[in-house]
Amino acid sequence: MKTTTKIQLMFMMFLMFFTWGSWYGQMSKYLLETLHATGDQVGMAYTTFSIASIAAPFFIGLIADRFFAAQKVMGVLNILGAIILYFLAQNTSAENFFWYILAYTLTFAPNLSLSNSIAMNQMANPEKEFPSIRVTGTIAWIVVTNIIGFYGIGGEVSIFKISMFTSLFLGVFAFFLPNTPPKADSNASVSQILGLEALSLFKSRSFVIFFISSILICIPLSFYYALANPSLTESHMSNVENKMSLGQVSEVVFMLLIPLAFSKLGVKKMLIVGLIAWIVRFLCFGYGDGISSEWILFLGIILHGVCYDFFFVTGQIYTDKQAGEKIKNSAQGLITFATYGIGMGIGSKISGVILDKYTVNGVHDWQAVWMVPAAIAGVVLVLFISFFSEPVSK
Repeated sequence: MKTTTKIQLMFMMFLMFFTWGSWYGQMSKYLLETLHATGDQVGMAYTTFSIASIAAPFFIGLIADRFFAAQKVMGVLNILGAIILYFLAQNTSAENFFWYILAYTLTFAPNLSLSNSIAMNQMANPEKEFPSIRVTGTIAWIVVTNIIGFYGIGGEVSIFKISMFTSLFLGVFAFFLPNTPPKADSNASVSQILGLEALSLFKSRSFVIFFISSILICIPLSFYYALANPSLTESHMSNVENKMSLGQVSEVVFMLLIPLAFSKLGVKKMLIVGLIAWIVRFLCFGYGDGISSEWILFLGIILHGVCYDFFFVTGQIYTDKQAGEKIKNSAQGLITFATYGIGMGIGSKISGVILDKYTVNGVHDWQAVWMVPAAIAGVVLVLFISFFSEPVSK
């Protein structure tokens, strides 16, 4: 790959995750502090990304892949997204916010697939070339959350204005990315797009346990994305956005440790370690305090790398190995549909309901709130220990 092409792709990832990171983790704080939303309205706002994640495969597979170059689709979607964000920023109603953010996420979610397609289309060896490009996205998330934390604007509409400008920039920049033409010979069916060809994997009890666990663990993951920021803020932690970015730093570190962990622990133990980390981090968020025990909150943040990498990244590798060459794409599509679509959708809705349940006169009982995802992660852990078997190498 040419150096100029690599720089273009790295900048593409940087802009995309900068745009996403500027609002996603802070949206709940904005809704609660500025729009005075209910917990249910916060949860519903986060379900929009799951709705968009379900719709994205249809859009990419049935339309974009067949008729238009990927970089042009990305360009149009991001310009359209910037326009929607302009109107979202004018909105002052928590009730109407749902429709604005739904419209926006429908334009943003396809970027995740489009960016991978554009990048990998330029690579001779994606396994070696893609990580160095993708990691710039994590770096972008760290950068933007630190900027927001430094200026103390996490609860302000400015988070969406930042996204508006970078989305517009990415939209224009996308038209200058390497050409990724449509797959003229693509005849993928709806079942292939959704990964339904991978249903044959359900013959394995261990894969069934993994599949169910992947959906269930996305419920606690949704709690983290939707509620961690306001929870830490109300726990008297200062500069929350800056400190939460340590979670992404941790993600990079543990991503690099995955090959070593695979050789020392194997799949089952790695997944179990990831699940234990989920339980511990939610207990940390429930019992930590920014005044007397801030280190407990820091531990909950830093565990993000173990939680995410050891379960989700390890799970993707496990799925890839179990599926084999013929249906690996379908298998990954099925897992993505189940996790980002079903699991996180359910989790986002439940998180809002639980927040309302443990809110009295505007005061949130965060300890009680965090016990719910901790308990769900505990159920998944029991499932794994009891029924999941170490896969046989193929």
